[in-house]
Amino acid sequence: MTSPPPLPRRSLFAATTAVLAGANGCASRPSGRDDERPQHRMQAGVSEVQPRHVLVAAFDARATGQRRELATGVRRVLAEWSRHPSRRVTLTVAAGPDLYRKLGLPAPEALRHLPTFPGDRLEARRSGGDLLVQLCADDPLVCRRAATRLTAQARDVLGLRWRQSGFLPSHAPHETPRNLFGFKDGTENPPQRELSRWVWDDKGGTYLVFRRIHMDVDRFTALPTDRQEHVIGRHRASGAPLGSRTEHDAVDLYAKTPRGRYVIPSDAHVRLAHSRLDGGARMLRRGYSYDDGRDDKGLLFLAYMRDPQLFIRVQQRLAGEDAMSAFTEHRASAVGYVLPAPAPGQHLGDLLA
Repeated sequence: MTSPPPLPRRSLFAATTAVLAGANGCASRPSGRDDERPQHRMQAGVSEVQPRHVLVAAFDARATGQRRELATGVRRVLAEWSRHPSRRVTLTVAAGPDLYRKLGLPAPEALRHLPTFPGDRLEARRSGGDLLVQLCADDPLVCRRAATRLTAQARDVLGLRWRQSGFLPSHAPHETPRNLFGFKDGTENPPQRELSRWVWDDKGGTYLVFRRIHMDVDRFTALPTDRQEHVIGRHRASGAPLGSRTEHDAVDLYAKTPRGRYVIPSDAHVRLAHSRLDGGARMLRRGYSYDDGRDDKGLLFLAYMRDPQLFIRVQQRLAGEDAMSAFTEHRASAVGYVLPAPAPGQHLGDLLA
């Protein structure tokens, strides 16, 4: 098997977008592999342990008046959001591709709308957005109140496009959460020491990809357990890759049965999503489940990476071959760039120059 070359980095460093975190007003600083790199301030809400609840929302800048007037208004709103962090919620804001056009600013090379993939059934009213907001807290009411405050502060500058709440099913501390199919979700995330290589760019920023994925929970969970495990490529109880014993055992893509078949089937989700197929490049997944009633439940896929092209490559494989796609449907999509934390004395509005 020949692996494609690692992700190019030349286009990842020139970007202008927005992000804010407010758990305690401090920027996170995950340890990286390359000690020679300068340390940059990084926003919270990305690499920390996930709180139990999330509220994701998107705002659109109202295209009224002159661009300069609109840009001033957007900066004012971002400055207002920066001044009132809550100790009970993290707030992360990323700018989408269309914000630059509306403000007359050059868009970052890597910040582009995601393509439509086979099997997508995207709803425009739940997708896109000029500013993407991620609110995380252990109390869903805290997320809702924070969203209400941000919407009010946006006034006539930003209009709410969509919002979606999510949660983590109950799990023990330091245990990988399970999705609504009952399987552990997030086992293959890169460790903290590798985030500076795969997630944060050299300025302390990152890209966010959001997907709202409907899951046919009843039909999937009606399958025999061994069939579920072959679809996913992991044992349901332990989370271990098929053929292994513990959750964090390395996925062996080459192991075969005595009859010459792959232990992890060729169409298993774990195989097709594996980083080996992308030159080792990895993304940090920070997913939450959602439940909007019996006929609409699934996964809020939130992933952070150096370049959205990684997600595109992975999703192209999954859309075409993944056995799990028979039980899932992507219904909403958004992408944005998360800037480094503002320097002391600055606020988010200063970053939209």
